[in-house]
Amino acid sequence: MTAPRMKISVLGAGAWGTALAIAASARHDVTLWARDAGAIAAMRTERRNVRYLPDSPLPAALGLTDELDGALAHGRDGLIVIATPMSGLRGMLARLPAGAKAQWLCKGFEAGTGLLGHEIAREVAPGLATGILSGPSFAQEVAAGQPTALVSASGDASLAQLGVSAFHSERLRVYSSADPVGVEVGGAVKNVMAIAVGIADGLRLVAEAKGLKGPGLNARAALITRGLAEMQRLALALGSQQETLLGLAGLGDLVLTATGDLSRNRRVGLLLAEGLDLPGILVKLGHVAEGVYSAPTVLARARGAGVDMPITAGVVEVLEGRMTPHEALDALMGRQAKSEW
Repeated sequence: MTAPRMKISVLGAGAWGTALAIAASARHDVTLWARDAGAIAAMRTERRNVRYLPDSPLPAALGLTDELDGALAHGRDGLIVIATPMSGLRGMLARLPAGAKAQWLCKGFEAGTGLLGHEIAREVAPGLATGILSGPSFAQEVAAGQPTALVSASGDASLAQLGVSAFHSERLRVYSSADPVGVEVGGAVKNVMAIAVGIADGLRLVAEAKGLKGPGLNARAALITRGLAEMQRLALALGSQQETLLGLAGLGDLVLTATGDLSRNRRVGLLLAEGLDLPGILVKLGHVAEGVYSAPTVLARARGAGVDMPITAGVVEVLEGRMTPHEALDALMGRQAKSEW
C-alpha cells in the first residue's frame, strides 16, 4: 500500500542526506538543505551533489535550499530528517519548531558529554517526537536505487512508523523498532569495529606485499564476532534489547561497515596499517569517519558503565598513537583465555 504523500526536509547535504532525499523524492515533497549557499547553487545548476555523490543525478522534483528557517517550515507538519554529523545534532534539535517530528541519521556518542542521540533529544527537545533511522547502508547504493534495508527506531511508535512511511519503497525496505538505544549503540560501535577490522586486513595486505604471512580471514571473523559481543554488552548496560543487536542496526551494519570497500572507517584502519599518520589519513579521506571521533567516547561510556571493551580500547590506543597496529593486535591475542559468554 502506497504511503500518503508528505513533506520531508532533509537537513544536511552530505552523501547520506542527499541519498535519502533522492530516494524519498519519488513519492514525497522533499527539500534538501545545506548551509553552504555555493554548494546549493552548484547543485541547482549541475543537478548533482558533485562533492559527495557525483554519479547520482538529483531528481527534478527535489527542492534545494540554503535557508534553514524555510527548510524547517517545509517539514514541520511532515518529517524533518537531521543528516548532520553527530557534532551538529544538538544544534539542529534546538532549532526544531514546536510540534515537529524528527529523525536523525548520525551514528555515535556526542563528544564531551558521551550522550546518544535520544539522550540529547531528551535534554534539548523533550516535548518532540524524535527517533533514528539507521542500518547497513552505503549512500551510493541507496541513491542508485539498489536494494537496502533500514530500521526506523523511536520510543514513540507513531514516529517510528512515520519513518517507515517516509522511506519504505520497492528498493528501500524499512522496519520499525521500539529500541532506539540498541539501534544507536549499534550505529556508534560498528564504526569503531570497522577501524579494527580495517587494521587487521591492512596488516595482512602489507605482509603479503612483502611475501610474509600477516593476519588472515580468521582474524577478521574473530574481530567481527567479538566486536558484536562488545556492542551487545554496552547496549544491554544502557538499556537495550538484546535482539536489536542481532538485527540490521547491529550485526547487519557491523558486517557491512567492517568489510565493505565503501566504508570510510574501514579505510582508516587500512591506512593506519600502512603506517600513515591519522591527520594525513583524515585529509586523504576528505569526509567524516565517525569512528575516529566516537572511539574515545565509546570507551569512556563503556568504562563508566563497567563494560569491558578490549577491541575498542585497542583502537583508541592506535588512534591516539600509544600503540602501533601490530602492538594492538598482539595485545588482543595475548589476553588471558576465558569463557566466550
